[in-house]
Amino acid sequence: MEQQEGLKRDLSNRHVQLIAIGGTIGTGLFLGSGKAIQLAGPSIVFAYLLVGIAIFFVMRALGELLLSKAGYGSLTDIAEDYLGPRAAFVTGWTYWFCWIMTAMADVIAVGVYVKYWFDIPQWIPAVISLLILLGFNLLTVKLFGELEFWFALIKVITILGLIGVGIVLLIIGFQTDSGPVTVSNLWQHGGMFPNGVTGFLLSFQMVVFAYVGVELIGVSAAETADPKKNIPSAINKIPLRILFFYVGALLVLLMINPWTGLNATESPFVKTFSLIGIPLAAGVINFVVLTSAASACNSGMFSTSRILYNLGNQKQAPANFSKLNKNHVPANALFISTLVVSGGALLSKLIPGQAFSIVTTISAICFIWVWGVILVCHLKYKKTQPKLHAASTFKAPWTPFVNYLVLGLFGLILVVMLVADETRPALLLTPVWFIGLFVLYQLRMKKHQKAERHSA
Repeated sequence: MEQQEGLKRDLSNRHVQLIAIGGTIGTGLFLGSGKAIQLAGPSIVFAYLLVGIAIFFVMRALGELLLSKAGYGSLTDIAEDYLGPRAAFVTGWTYWFCWIMTAMADVIAVGVYVKYWFDIPQWIPAVISLLILLGFNLLTVKLFGELEFWFALIKVITILGLIGVGIVLLIIGFQTDSGPVTVSNLWQHGGMFPNGVTGFLLSFQMVVFAYVGVELIGVSAAETADPKKNIPSAINKIPLRILFFYVGALLVLLMINPWTGLNATESPFVKTFSLIGIPLAAGVINFVVLTSAASACNSGMFSTSRILYNLGNQKQAPANFSKLNKNHVPANALFISTLVVSGGALLSKLIPGQAFSIVTTISAICFIWVWGVILVCHLKYKKTQPKLHAASTFKAPWTPFVNYLVLGLFGLILVVMLVADETRPALLLTPVWFIGLFVLYQLRMKKHQKAERHSA
């Protein structure tokens, strides 16, 4: 019956694994790391490692929650059980907004990458990419999985190739225009913390943005063939991905190219291959980071449409969002999400120099909320459902201590965003979203209560 009326469970384990990679290894690493490196210098490696460890604990908490009840298909379901309907409403819509902002950033990045070859306005390739991805997403969830699988595979091969090339250059002592490829490039240009602790902390906004989407595994749980096997498998591989794809890649970049030679407005990956003296390779890498942005945007469109679908099913959004097309895809939700994401193309046209920074900051703040909700729900789950926790085959480690520790780190990052001139406006603007949701929820409750009184 579910195959006819609900979302199809057509994602295999390889799809789920690669969706998790595709959602995380994207614009935040390939483009945003340039800005983060300029702020922190080589200490950026520690920032990625620290936030990566925190995200792993968030994911372990989410994994235990998802597997504690067979009916869980979204973060909203979990929030409703442990924090009530109001929190579920705010979290559900905020998670949708998170991915809207993230997809906007990816769309903006597509325009930046295309300018490497063609001097055209950024918004044109942004719109074209959105239309292509919309077409793919309207077909079947299996096609989405296949598309994401190949997108992510390209990224993985690229990063492995970069690390391999870097090791070879290091062994032979290759000379670039900036000097020799050497491990000492990590500390020879002002030390590991050239901009002090302040620069290190300021980089956290972009580092957080680089990790957004790792919890997409929770959204895709409703379409997984074997959640009990696939979710723990995907989550337990996260530490290896962090070490390899983030820390490993950045270490190689900084050994080939001193941090002082990288530009905040361009991809350090493209810059590094140009520096090695292989212009064709630099063009190939630019194509890879372009597909990476498209991949992350693809994940965003998938995620936002499924969130709206769940909100529609839970009567927290218009019922039209819960309707599926003949391919079992929530087409109405997908159209609305794509329309809103196209605002990224508009921002590219109006404020091309600031658009990326604004949307990544808002995205990071909203994802911190969502991750915080996961940790708080896990604390309540452990306290109120001791039997479920005792029977769990996938217990989150070191709780509740680690939950409070990670929540403290998230609080520190928000304080840093408040202090920093560049991120402060977005941080002060974001509460308007939450206040609006709380007001909207109260209005909905009054409307429902009025309707119930009339029916009685």
